[in-house]
Amino acid sequence: MMAKFTNKILVMAIALVMLTGVHVFAQEETVTTELTTHSSDAIFSSTASYTFSVQSTYNTPQVGSVKYVVTTEAGKKMKSDSVHVNIGPRSSASYSFDISGLQSGFYKVNFMINVSDYDDTTRRAFGIRPHEVRSQHAKPSDFEKFWNNTKAELAKVDPEFTVTEMPDSSKDNRNVYLVEMKSLGGMTIRGWLTEPKTTNKKKKFAVMLALPGYQVNLMPLYGVDPDIAILSLNIRGQGNSRDVINVRKETYITLGIEDKNKYVLRGAIMDCVRAVDFIYTRPELRHDNIIAVGGSLGGFLAIATSSVDKRINFCSAANPILSDVRDLQYEVDWPFIDIKKYVNTRPGLTYEHVLNNLDYFDSKNFASTLQCRTLVGMGMLDNIAPPNTVQILYNGIPADKHLIIFRDLAHEIGKKYVVYEGRWMRDTFALF
Repeated sequence: MMAKFTNKILVMAIALVMLTGVHVFAQEETVTTELTTHSSDAIFSSTASYTFSVQSTYNTPQVGSVKYVVTTEAGKKMKSDSVHVNIGPRSSASYSFDISGLQSGFYKVNFMINVSDYDDTTRRAFGIRPHEVRSQHAKPSDFEKFWNNTKAELAKVDPEFTVTEMPDSSKDNRNVYLVEMKSLGGMTIRGWLTEPKTTNKKKKFAVMLALPGYQVNLMPLYGVDPDIAILSLNIRGQGNSRDVINVRKETYITLGIEDKNKYVLRGAIMDCVRAVDFIYTRPELRHDNIIAVGGSLGGFLAIATSSVDKRINFCSAANPILSDVRDLQYEVDWPFIDIKKYVNTRPGLTYEHVLNNLDYFDSKNFASTLQCRTLVGMGMLDNIAPPNTVQILYNGIPADKHLIIFRDLAHEIGKKYVVYEGRWMRDTFALF
């Protein structure tokens, strides 16, 4: 937002200083704008409605235009319109826009103001009948077979579970344990188990399996719920599970991507399944009350794990990435910039071959076989997990489900999601 002093006011201020010796500062002149979306979640049945309000403190008229441009998530221009504006000195005005004639889906919209002393752009997104959105790309015919074979391979690995109490980390009336286990390929992975302290030796805790975002180091998570134990897992190559895989952030997503049987996310998903195996060995943990929770990559892992491992009872995925990857590649930069760079360094490897492999790691393909209650969070301005890709994932879930949309957030969620998750979890697990 730019503000300017008029020459006339500056001359007056300087003259006063010269005559009186008193420092008089001119009042800053500004233009402020506000965009009102006529829907709490920016979802519309047919026509998207907005009001663009402008207030000017300039002593001169502000003449120009207010314009909007609508594009698809991939950037294709769909609609535009503009109105001429003439805002009087120190006054305000509002302009209504109805955007109609669009097919079901999600769209980006930019509102631009260009007047005498001010230029600015406000960026938003909206959806038209999103419940109708479907992917144009089928999952591989052997998708389930691939993952069943992967789980069978994991089952042959002796987990060698090790639990070490960490008394120096215990706090907030919770005990903390370092958990170590062998996962796919014999790789050691680690996590942290925190359990509420109790004198009731028969007490059994519901379990939150907390899954990490991309290259996030999960530490012990304490929480405040006396009925919930938390197992925070660091998948291979992240946090305290970086012994064998210790690479740069941009390299992780491409590890083994030329072979779906060696791709890093295949092992990462099995790390999560192994964590469920661990939960099942603990007598103090409820084996029928497990929630898989995560955001971004953690959201992807929550969806994938809950799909391939039916022992998960509740899935919570905020801003899950890598959904509908064949269209996603045209809508976001990451991870496809890093993937294309990798392909260019591997003679004989083609981008199409990589996409064929990624079909086995597409979160919307996992979502189609979910059987547990599922909560999904979406940011309408997300440039990593665009709303149309999250909606496709959500629409494909056959189980009991709920979607929370954050109209003005990007790759994040608000407090409303956390509150709803907690209440729905306690209801699901009958923790009254």
